[in-house]
Amino acid sequence: MRIVDVCAFYTRHGGGVKTYVERKLAAARSGVHEIIILAPDDADGVIFEGPGGTIRTLKAPKLPVDRRYHYFQDEAALHAALDELAPDLVEVSSPWGSPAMVARWRPGEVPRALVMHADPMSAYAYRYLQPILPREMIDKNFEPFWRHLRRLNEAFDFVISASPSFTARLAAQGLDKLHTIPMGVEAGLFSPARRDADLRARLLQRCDYGPDATLLLALGRHAAEKRWPMVFDAVTAAGYQRPIGLVLFGDGRDRVKVMRAAAPYPNIHLAAPVTDREDLATIIASGDALVHGCEAETFCMVAAEAKASGLPLIVPDEGGASDQFVEGQGARYRARNAPALAAAIADFLAGDPAGARLRAAASAHRVPTMEAHFEALFALYEGAAGAERHVA
Repeated sequence: MRIVDVCAFYTRHGGGVKTYVERKLAAARSGVHEIIILAPDDADGVIFEGPGGTIRTLKAPKLPVDRRYHYFQDEAALHAALDELAPDLVEVSSPWGSPAMVARWRPGEVPRALVMHADPMSAYAYRYLQPILPREMIDKNFEPFWRHLRRLNEAFDFVISASPSFTARLAAQGLDKLHTIPMGVEAGLFSPARRDADLRARLLQRCDYGPDATLLLALGRHAAEKRWPMVFDAVTAAGYQRPIGLVLFGDGRDRVKVMRAAAPYPNIHLAAPVTDREDLATIIASGDALVHGCEAETFCMVAAEAKASGLPLIVPDEGGASDQFVEGQGARYRARNAPALAAAIADFLAGDPAGARLRAAASAHRVPTMEAHFEALFALYEGAAGAERHVA
């Protein structure tokens, strides 16, 4: 089965979609699946070939707001590439212009799936407007976007979400071809057994604390939707009652803003992203809890990896991170609210944090794997490609 993924969010510079693409290629079964990633880039070409498939690029302009990314602009070139590749199924992983282009390619002839890797309403509209407007009014004012998604829902065979809460929001707006296929962690990598007391002590030293302090970990891009300044303020407020160190691993376009926000706080240490996956798994397992500020993810891989590492989660009550939460294994707080986050941290530490970590460690093996995600995804696609289809 040949699956062509028209992947507008892929960039060779890194990020969650790149990681997802690499896992998808690794999960493809030789002789059964051939995955072709079709991504916009500086020029036409092939940038990866492997047993699971290839990553091909189409020449496309750079995205003005983030020059690491490109966007599909030439619909005729995209259609020509699809004609040449002759897929059994087409997958699109952007809610913007590329799915409409794919919908117009040979309508009804080839099954197609829209994978909602992004939640634009949470990342932008809700983030900016929800402090002053109720969500229902925001949705009403952004009705053109929801109408656009409903049109895509009609043109595609499947709309796939990784999060039950995101699926519920899409259904509330009239989408009815929804399938929830949660993502997962890399099998055998993230585990409570990787906990390293010496590493924990070294990380706390970077926050000017000894091993008796609490070590909170945070991971993610330096971007506005991650709300790192809010996290810094909340951790510091909770730290007036007990010593708390926070280490944030990440980088991004808002690096300067994040550095300025962290500068007044000696208990907050900014560290570079960790590219070695085994090192990352050891770091995560060595913390005392994960603290997270973003409510805009559709799944929240960081929370899943922390959960698989036996770490309690301190997360907002909306978004993909909230879906990972288990009662008694951390704390949830009102999204977008620094005092609520500070109170959640303080209450968690005043309760039974050691017990929460033991309970989290005991249930870590229940976190789904990416292998299970792709098994479910490919099974859905195989059923569609093998079924008799109604031609629109």
